[in-house]
Amino acid sequence: MKTIVKPFLLLAVLLMMLTACSKKEEEQPKMTVDHPKEVEEIEPDQFATPFTGVMLEEESEMRPVLATINNDQKARPQSGLSEADIVYELIVEGNTTRYLALFQSALPDEIGPVRSSRDMFIHMAKGFDAFYVAHGYSPDALTLLQSGYVDHVNGMQHDGTLFERSPERYAPHNSYISGDNIHLAAEQVDAPMTMNKSPSLSFHESIEDVKMEEEATSITVQNGSHPQFTSTYAYDNQSGVYTQFVNDIETIDHANEQPIAPANIFVFEAEHQTIDETGRQSIDLEAGGNAILFQAGKKQDIEWKNVSGMLVPMKNGAKVNLVPGQTWVHIIRTNPGIEANVSYTP
Repeated sequence: MKTIVKPFLLLAVLLMMLTACSKKEEEQPKMTVDHPKEVEEIEPDQFATPFTGVMLEEESEMRPVLATINNDQKARPQSGLSEADIVYELIVEGNTTRYLALFQSALPDEIGPVRSSRDMFIHMAKGFDAFYVAHGYSPDALTLLQSGYVDHVNGMQHDGTLFERSPERYAPHNSYISGDNIHLAAEQVDAPMTMNKSPSLSFHESIEDVKMEEEATSITVQNGSHPQFTSTYAYDNQSGVYTQFVNDIETIDHANEQPIAPANIFVFEAEHQTIDETGRQSIDLEAGGNAILFQAGKKQDIEWKNVSGMLVPMKNGAKVNLVPGQTWVHIIRTNPGIEANVSYTP
């Protein structure tokens, strides 16, 4: 018997087959090609200065400059200290002290009075990879400088040219150098003035991040037993910085009439040894030891450590954050130490 397929039935079967094929095509995932997206680099609006943590609109890439500053009573008030990122006070002969001022975020128009070098100052300059400035030298310091241990300029070779004598004071308390002449000195010895070593310091984002509990708003630090070198500090809660007094006189920058106003006061003990008849000191800046830190009107006991040549505040093996701003560092004798040389009240 012959089967006859009706036309409409054949049409229905064809429609069903086409519909099934269409569904299969829809079920199959479509292949897509991912094209790499261009990532736009966003330039930061501000840059943190490496030794103060202060935010600036322009990044400072200047090589650090470390200058020896006279702290004799006849040299006060000094010029340039208000613009220093860090200031170190060290005992040089007997109970007299001298400053080492580190400049990186700014270089003042006038720095001084500049005074003579010691070998420990030069080792600190090496640790910062700083261009070192001094006028004069001890015998050990001269040996290091002549060896090319650090890039430097010294007033003994440039008195009256790169270094100028102020008529307001008597030698050796009247030698000054400008920021422009420091750059000129670097050019003369073919020394680079671009920073190439990262600092080993850490900073809070703001003063509100300080969590220390013990209040300390009035501080006294004795560097040696001579009253001429006793520093006192009064904390200002509104500005978040300390007003400094030396020998009971507020320290004001002679060049710009700005007060010295550190945000951090860092005191640490180091072994001192008298090495000659003039009383010159050798200070152990390698071993580390006990320290105390004041910031935000508060105090905490910490340690210090030499990290790649830089003297860094530490606690329980970790770096301690500093408050953004200037840091003032007192390096005192281990004997009698912090308890005998530092006092404070809430």
